[in-house]
Amino acid sequence: MDCFVGIDIGSTSIKIALVDANGTLIDHSTNPTGGHFRKNALTALDTLLRESAMVPDDVKYTVSTGYGRKLFKEADESVSEITANGIGANHVPGLNGRVRTIINIGGQDLKVIQLDDEGLVCNFVMNDKCAAGTGRFLEMTARNLEADVDELGEMHLNAEGLPLTINSTCTVFAESEIISLLAQGNSPQRIAAGVHYSIARRVVRLAKRIGVEEVVLFDGGPALNEGLVAALEDELMCAVHVPEYPQITTAVGAAIQAREAFSYNKADEAHA
Repeated sequence: MDCFVGIDIGSTSIKIALVDANGTLIDHSTNPTGGHFRKNALTALDTLLRESAMVPDDVKYTVSTGYGRKLFKEADESVSEITANGIGANHVPGLNGRVRTIINIGGQDLKVIQLDDEGLVCNFVMNDKCAAGTGRFLEMTARNLEADVDELGEMHLNAEGLPLTINSTCTVFAESEIISLLAQGNSPQRIAAGVHYSIARRVVRLAKRIGVEEVVLFDGGPALNEGLVAALEDELMCAVHVPEYPQITTAVGAAIQAREAFSYNKADEAHA
């Protein structure tokens, strides 16, 4: 079977998506990036192909994206994560290309992307200067609350009383604030909820620079956090849609781009 590969090499994880000639998702994987981007990406791709009962010759075209995209020399081409995320958003099942705003929270950055009526990226804003509001911020929170990151959403939903206010916009100061709130006897659940609302308010401030139009898609690993989704919906005052596999939207977009580039090149050769 012919397949097309999209590989999103982020600061904390490597996401790979395989699509077939129709653009249908075949399989996907998410692995830690580690310190050796290219080596770990090659290993992750080899493992995914093997688990999908495929061989390297089945891969007709590969597009890399993300923070480490230039390091993956085996790719046929690379595209920015903004472009790949936009393409991926247009192929989220059930939304039928209606997405107009993408909120993407990664390990170390936060992006808000605006799409036009044709589904093309027309504007975006990005915060990559500070870890506040990112996956690393959530990891810090979980560590101080002595919980797993995966438990933060449930803690938020089980919080009794109003979410506690986290005023600091810097991760270092926010950590001190969380420790202080714990020392005062506040519940971890209310603190988790407070952190989620702190992130949501940060997203809204960033999004206001370009505007928010529905349909709103929330992707990236933190989109699996139900508490953060709820906080975003409250702050944005609109529904926020989360794909089934939010962490691979950008990788899927790169894979779709790989399929289209291969088809274009093939057609170009036929007319040469």
